[in-house]
Amino acid sequence: MRVSDLVRAELDRHHWDGLRCGCGESAEHVPMMFDAIIEAETARDMIGYTLDDHLELGTNLFEASVPAVSVILAALAGELSPMARGHFLITLSRMVSGESYSTEAALGRTHLGDECRARCREGLWVVGQAGLTGGADEAGMAADIFELVDIDEARSAFYQLLLRRRATAKTRRRRPI
Repeated sequence: MRVSDLVRAELDRHHWDGLRCGCGESAEHVPMMFDAIIEAETARDMIGYTLDDHLELGTNLFEASVPAVSVILAALAGELSPMARGHFLITLSRMVSGESYSTEAALGRTHLGDECRARCREGLWVVGQAGLTGGADEAGMAADIFELVDIDEARSAFYQLLLRRRATAKTRRRRPI
């Protein structure tokens, strides 16, 4: 896959070299990680390129997490390999369920989780689309994201149910008889 113009614009919009990354360095290498994940044709191509421990460590967030939510949403809005789509949804799920890492909190960035959830709300429809058109795992992750992010309780409940049913139905179809 090719990195879309929308993803490139979102990457270029941020000053990654001025943001703290989970690896302990500046986040200037994060755009390259996004490029590698999107362009990977096989799992082997992604070896060494993951957002884990850069944007989040488990559910502990770093300064670079907040702008990365917008980049992930931009990526999900376009064509992605199933492998990249899954990686981005897992990362997004961790970020919207996360909170500031202790080093970030010590520097006064105590609301990174809230900021990530707010950013995700801006593109929640993209998450729904990824869940409705992807596999069972994607549908389940999208349902979890709706549960964590959507402040419209009725809409959230509707999409959670729809996505969880879809995940269950797709899982049943995959099982051998």
